[in-house]
Amino acid sequence: MTDLEKCMESLIVIFHRYADEDGDGKTLSKKELKKLVENELPTFLKTQNNPKTVDCILKDLDQNKDQKLDFEEFLPLVAGLSMACEKCYMLHQKKGKK
Repeated sequence: MTDLEKCMESLIVIFHRYADEDGDGKTLSKKELKKLVENELPTFLKTQNNPKTVDCILKDLDQNKDQKLDFEEFLPLVAGLSMACEKCYMLHQKKGKK
């Protein structure tokens, strides 16, 4: 498998690892999302000055308003954070070339 394929597989495996905690396996409840963010995105969580970060994430991403995130609803979180990280990466690259 290529590096990108491994990353995609990791996203799927991690999502389902947390989604399986309540036996559903297809969606992340608020509790499961909170645990995923705390364990898998601790740096992101530390930079947030809002104790309701997980509530905000769920509200913003829950397209069908069922209080759960399926994989399709979860992906924009990963994409958005990846885009923000890429901007930081590019800034550091620029600074390194000066």
